[in-house]
Amino acid sequence: MFDLELLNYDPETPSFYVMLITALSAFFLSSLIAITYQFTTKSIFRKTHFLQAMALIGIVAATVMQAVGDSLSIGLGMLGALSIIRFRTVLDDPRNITFMFASLAVGISCGVFGFGIALTGTIVFCLAAILLRFSPLSNSNELIGEIRLQVPKNDEVQREIEQKMGRHCRNFELDQLRFLTPKKVRSLNEDGIQVEEEISRENLQEFTYLIRLDRQATVTKLTSSLEDVVGLEELRLSFKKQPTKL
Repeated sequence: MFDLELLNYDPETPSFYVMLITALSAFFLSSLIAITYQFTTKSIFRKTHFLQAMALIGIVAATVMQAVGDSLSIGLGMLGALSIIRFRTVLDDPRNITFMFASLAVGISCGVFGFGIALTGTIVFCLAAILLRFSPLSNSNELIGEIRLQVPKNDEVQREIEQKMGRHCRNFELDQLRFLTPKKVRSLNEDGIQVEEEISRENLQEFTYLIRLDRQATVTKLTSSLEDVVGLEELRLSFKKQPTKL
């Protein structure tokens, strides 16, 4: 049971106040990490449950370390018990994983009474995250563009397209190349009867590029430049955020 003497710690019968201070310290420092994550993350996909998990997982880690104490047998038994649980939550962003590990590290440090280590690590980690938030490493343009062009089958046309994109894009890569087949179009004739026409596209090819715009470039400048490509039949451009996966 609990030994209620103030700060009287014994690994086998830990003091209630020691465990309370440990849990509160882990929660406070993990909450600082969660607040820092909220402040330094630009993405709008910030789930409240993830923020709560960061603040609470420190308490869990500290409790586990308190329960294990100096007992090797308890540690092995708890390791076997925890292996039964299947964690299927996927963290696609490596930055999210880093913040989760930081909260875990704080909880573990508090659980083994390394309060100075936990406090120092939390302060340095939060300051580093804030510094990176305002540094050039924090790129505000995370959108990846997909551009599709239907042009005549000519190697010179592809070279011209890539030269124009090189002036406006920080980087780009060819994602897909297709040779177009005849296209069937349905329409109504003068008598109101539906007819089907076949449009030949044997001389056309379609390029699909993934691009990232330069900081000073705009979509209008890029499209205006590509519209001057000789023989351009169709131009489509869309932007979306691509997930970062490990």
